[in-house]
Amino acid sequence: MRRAARYLPSSMPLLSRLCVGRNGPTALKVLMEDYRVKTLRVDIDGAGALTIRSLLDPQQYFDPEGAAEAAGISPANWPLFGLLWPTSQKLANLMQRIDLRERRILEIGCGLALASLVVHRREGNITASDCHPLTEAFLIENLRQNALPALNYRVGNWARANPALGIFDLIIGADVLYERNHPQQLADFIARHAARRAEVIIIDPNRGNTSAFSRFMGGHGFHCTETALDEPLADGSPYRGKALRYLREAA
Repeated sequence: MRRAARYLPSSMPLLSRLCVGRNGPTALKVLMEDYRVKTLRVDIDGAGALTIRSLLDPQQYFDPEGAAEAAGISPANWPLFGLLWPTSQKLANLMQRIDLRERRILEIGCGLALASLVVHRREGNITASDCHPLTEAFLIENLRQNALPALNYRVGNWARANPALGIFDLIIGADVLYERNHPQQLADFIARHAARRAEVIIIDPNRGNTSAFSRFMGGHGFHCTETALDEPLADGSPYRGKALRYLREAA
C-alpha cells in the first residue's frame, strides 16, 4: 500500500457534513482541538485508492465530556478507532471482490470504516457501526474526501442493547477480538442482529481469542471455515492472519 500522509494541525476543524443517522440526515461539527490527524492514500485491490482521514498516531486522546468513558472505552483504547490497521485493509480488499447481491451488510467495530467505504462505493447496502463517539464524524469527513454520498451509520455497542440497529444478511469485521471478553460479547451481539440465514466474515491477525469466538458462534448455529492469509500488503509489508467465515442456514 502506498501512502501519502499529510499532517494537519490539531486546530483544523472537521467540517459539518450530512450523514444518515438514527433520525435521518443530521449535521455534525467536531472541532479537533486536542488531537491531531493526517490524510492517507489507501490502495484497494482492483479499484481506485481511497483517501482516509485518520488520527496522527496512537498517542491521541480527546474525551472532554466523557462520552467515550460512558461508552466503556478506556483512555488506552480511545485512539484505536482512528488508526489504519493492516487487518482492516485485508477486509476492505475482500469487500472489493465479494458478491454483494441484495444483501443487507453490517460492519461491526468499523473504526475508520474502510471496508464500509469500499462496499458503499460499489453501491452495496452497507451500515457501518461502532461505539466510539467520534467514529461518525470521521466517517462523514472520509465520505467527503472521496466524493461519496451519505452512508448509513448506527451506534453498535456489543455490551448493550442496540434496538435501532436492525437485522443483516452479512456481518463483517476486522481485528475485533482483541479483548478476552470479546468472544462471547461479540457472538451474542451478532446473534441479535443476524438474519436466520446469515454469513459472518471476520478477518483476524492471529490473536488468541478466535477459538472461543467460534465456540460461542457454534452455540448460535453458525458453522466456521478458516482460511490462512499470508500475502503481503500492497506496500510489501508482511501480513499473517486468517479469514473466519461463519454460515447459518435458515431452520
